[in-house]
Amino acid sequence: MATYTTDNFLAGVIEGFYGPPWTHAERFELFDWMARGGLNTYFYAPKDDLNQRAIWRELYSATEAEALGQLIRACQERNLRFVYALSPGLDIRYSNAAELERLQRRFAQILALGGQNFSLLFDDIPDRMDPADRQRWGSFASAQCQVVNALFRWTRERCPGARFLFCPTPYCGRMAEAQLGGEGYLATVGRELLPEIDVFWTGPEIISREITVAHAAELQTVLRRKPLIWDNLHANDYDGRRFFCGPYCGRPPELRNAVSGLLINPNTEFPLNFVAIRTLAEFVRCPGTWNSRQAYRAAMCEWLPYFATSGPPLELEDLILLGDCYYLPHEEGAEAVALFERVCALLARNPANWGNEAATVRRQIARLREFCFRLTELRHRPLFYALNRRVWELREELDLLDRYLAFKSSPGNQKAAYHPDSHLPGTYRGGMVARLQRLLVPQTDGTIAPAPVTLPGAAEPRRQTHITQ
Repeated sequence: MATYTTDNFLAGVIEGFYGPPWTHAERFELFDWMARGGLNTYFYAPKDDLNQRAIWRELYSATEAEALGQLIRACQERNLRFVYALSPGLDIRYSNAAELERLQRRFAQILALGGQNFSLLFDDIPDRMDPADRQRWGSFASAQCQVVNALFRWTRERCPGARFLFCPTPYCGRMAEAQLGGEGYLATVGRELLPEIDVFWTGPEIISREITVAHAAELQTVLRRKPLIWDNLHANDYDGRRFFCGPYCGRPPELRNAVSGLLINPNTEFPLNFVAIRTLAEFVRCPGTWNSRQAYRAAMCEWLPYFATSGPPLELEDLILLGDCYYLPHEEGAEAVALFERVCALLARNPANWGNEAATVRRQIARLREFCFRLTELRHRPLFYALNRRVWELREELDLLDRYLAFKSSPGNQKAAYHPDSHLPGTYRGGMVARLQRLLVPQTDGTIAPAPVTLPGAAEPRRQTHITQ
């Protein structure tokens, strides 16, 4: 059966999250995963690498440059593109010629190390311009395009085959609709940015549940080129309590013909990204229809050996259930959904009518809780450390739920109030963040509404003034 391939299609991984950058050992393992899966591009852009964003004007030290050179050579040995990205947008003065020279010096340093592909990123920056820049260029988009075009020409003179990528300030549909970067920003980019330069896009949202062919085609009309997808489907840097190990999905195989590439920006914790990367690789190569759930189960089977323990082996079905609890931003996996719905149905009934159903649910809870506990035995300690805080929280919730069901299942307790002996106020679900999270409640229609709030000394709950988006 034929596989989908194209030489110019970028397919791979972006190290572009907020949080601790990956170690070199993790990157080398990533490169091996990518090479085995047929991916072709590694994009170096860790947001919290000082040299990438905060101190972009400074050259790398000899030690830092040697480390980057090792990454570049490791990619070349595996036939992977190494794309070097720089984010000067926080404080660049577009009208200052010295700023362009500083960008050139940084790129010259990467060229000397063997780097051949580059990117300038203007995402997540203040939506304002210096008066001198506005007077010269007229708009945010024009100023950025002039700098990017100049640096592109300079780079191509020294490396004719260089691939050059650009991330706009509004990089998703919602931002464009809000006119981030100014009115007509994307249309200006389409007109003024040189056609050889790829433009990043995350889809309708920063974390897009779906990206359709129609959406990409509409954007292509504006940008005058196919967009390059920066896919945050598995990113978790915005929510430290979660990670995502579900499959690559919500994108039809036909999307590959409507874009210039698919690059995922995944979980900050490298060991948690096996399934995301494996299923992306399968998606890029699949010849026809895409069954994401089937791909997920196959990738979980390949991931299972990483879960070797000091005791008896863990079961694949238990790993799948855990993964279903940390599936994707907009959905849980099928088995986690089934467990949750079973618990909800039980709690909606009078405990006197639970019958054997409570015991059945408690056995399922015990199975998942025991698996969470067994993860402490993992021999792959970096994997355990990446999982530990999240899985511990899951264990606590399962434990409380099990204790509640056990209490209410006992004759005589069905109408009694349950007072846990360990999940106590202040120590359980406590802290300022948890309190703030209880103030404003997301609604199913996408709005945010205040929850009833009892102020100190108040006799009755008080509802806050409604806050609109």
